Amino acid sequence: MLTLGKYEFHSRLLLGTGKYPDFDTQKKAVTASETEILTFTVRRMNIFEKDQPNLLEQLDLEKYKLLPNTAGAKTAKEAVRHAKLARASGLCDMIKVEVIGCSRTLLPDPVETLKATEELVKEGFTVLPYTSDDVVLSRRLEELGAHAIMPGAAPIGSGQGIINSVNLRFIIEQSNVPVIVDAGIGSPADAAYAMELGADGVLVNTAVSAAGDPVKMAGAMKLAVNAGRLGFEAGRIPVKSYATASSPMEGIVN
Repeated sequence: MLTLGKYEFHSRLLLGTGKYPDFDTQKKAVTASETEILTFTVRRMNIFEKDQPNLLEQLDLEKYKLLPNTAGAKTAKEAVRHAKLARASGLCDMIKVEVIGCSRTLLPDPVETLKATEELVKEGFTVLPYTSDDVVLSRRLEELGAHAIMPGAAPIGSGQGIINSVNLRFIIEQSNVPVIVDAGIGSPADAAYAMELGADGVLVNTAVSAAGDPVKMAGAMKLAVNAGRLGFEAGRIPVKSYATASSPMEGIVN
C-alpha cells in the first residue's frame, strides 16, 4: 500500500497525462497502466482558459486521484498560487511542487522548492515536491513536512534512466516518507530498477506517451513496477566476485 498523507493507493505507478497523440490513446494507456494517480500541469488546464480542451474530460475521474503539478512556476510564490487555484477548482488538495530553476536542464530550484513546500504544508496541502537527487535537500524537504519526496532519475523527458543510483539509494534509506522516482525514466527496466532500489513508487509520462505504442508501454510499466517492488521485498542475492555452484557438491558419489 502506498500512503501519501491521508490517501492510500494499491498501485505504485503514477502516470502523467501530457503529450499523448490523442485522447483515445491517452484513455487506453491510463486504463492499461492500472494507475490510481494521474498528474497534470495546472497551467495547461482550462481553469485558466475556458476555451481550451480539458485533457482529463475523456476519463472517468471517479476512478482516479488527481495530482496537479505546478510545472511552469519559477518561484515559490507562483507555485503556491497554482496550487491554490487547483484546490479552489475542486481538483485535489494533493499537489506536486515543481519549481524549475534552469530552462535548459529543467532542474528544480532548491531554494524556491523549499519555500513553496513550507508554505503549502502550512496551508494544509498534501505536498509532494519534485527535487534533484540531492540527499541533503531531500532531508530538508522531509523536515519541512513534505508527505513524499520525488527525486528525478535524470533530466525531465530525457529517457536516460537512473543516472545516480548511489544518491537515490541514500535518499531512500534516510527517508521516513515515501520516495517516488520522477523524471528521466525511459523504459520498464528503469522503472523496475528504481523499485528494486527501494523506491515506493515511480511517476512516468514521456516514457509512455511518446512510446511507439503508448498503451503497450503503459502495461509494461505496470508490470515493471510490480516486479521491481516484489524483487525489493524478496531481497536479491549478494553480488560475488566468483562463481558459486547452484547445485551443492556435498553428498555427490563419484
